[in-house]
Amino acid sequence: MKHLLGLLKIHVCRGVNLAIRDVRSSDPYVVIRMDKQKLKTRVVKKNTNPEWNDDLTLSIADPSLPIKLMVYGKNRFSHDDKMGDAEIHIVAFLNALRMRLDDVPSGTLITRVKPSQDNCLAEESCIVWSDGKVVQDMVLRLRGVERGEVELQLEWIDIPGSRGLQ
Repeated sequence: MKHLLGLLKIHVCRGVNLAIRDVRSSDPYVVIRMDKQKLKTRVVKKNTNPEWNDDLTLSIADPSLPIKLMVYGKNRFSHDDKMGDAEIHIVAFLNALRMRLDDVPSGTLITRVKPSQDNCLAEESCIVWSDGKVVQDMVLRLRGVERGEVELQLEWIDIPGSRGLQ
């Protein structure tokens, strides 16, 4: 526990305009990896605009490591189809957490992260103080595929006995 900074809850909201990998649709799911951790959403059948609304939680020990997101299309009799990938960097999110903003009103914008060649953001991502928590909404453009985006929300969970963010 002492080597951990805390937990990162990733709310995988939905996919938008994902690639078709079956005859007319796809059966998409998301895999999130960080170091040796691997988490998966449920499969949404026959949908290129899936609503997952799944919460996945990573243990964060080294915040400089990228979080890798991969979207696949489930197949019954062969390997699952790749439907794109993206990377998330959480440095700006952790810097916002370190500000200790307990006194600011809910809905306060802390900072913005702009899309660049160094990230997979499809649009500007806002880090906001919301109901006593720092949250970051992001829309990731999938790489290595003709189209598709995934919408996520990040939230930090402190754990007692961890080394924390100081």
